[in-house]
Amino acid sequence: MKRDMDLIRELLLKLEVLPIPSIGYRLIRPDETEIRIEGYTVEQIDYHLSLLEQANLISAGGLDVLGMKVGPGIPFRSLSWAGHDFLDAVRNPDVWDKTKQAASAAGGFTLDLLVFAAKSYLEGKIKGLTGG
Repeated sequence: MKRDMDLIRELLLKLEVLPIPSIGYRLIRPDETEIRIEGYTVEQIDYHLSLLEQANLISAGGLDVLGMKVGPGIPFRSLSWAGHDFLDAVRNPDVWDKTKQAASAAGGFTLDLLVFAAKSYLEGKIKGLTGG
């Protein structure tokens, strides 16, 4: 399955606002109404939830057997520091569109390059606003 950075961003936006119970995590299933994203299958969402964990954009884990995933979904604790940084950099739809355009023009991208492009774009906007 191909990685879809639009889906990564949308999932982070949804996960950020979810309440976490006092036990410290919430089992996020890819078919939950709060997680569903129009145009994406349950399988795509489940795969991308795993990618969020692999990229250390979220804090999850704890419900596996011998290192193997048990069923669809993830035990979600929170966004990680890196997850918050990524989301803050691309939260604005205009910034996200400009970031994707820059990555597309460059011919490819990684998560780090997307963050770099978004931060560079935001830095330019801030300099324009502050006269710096």
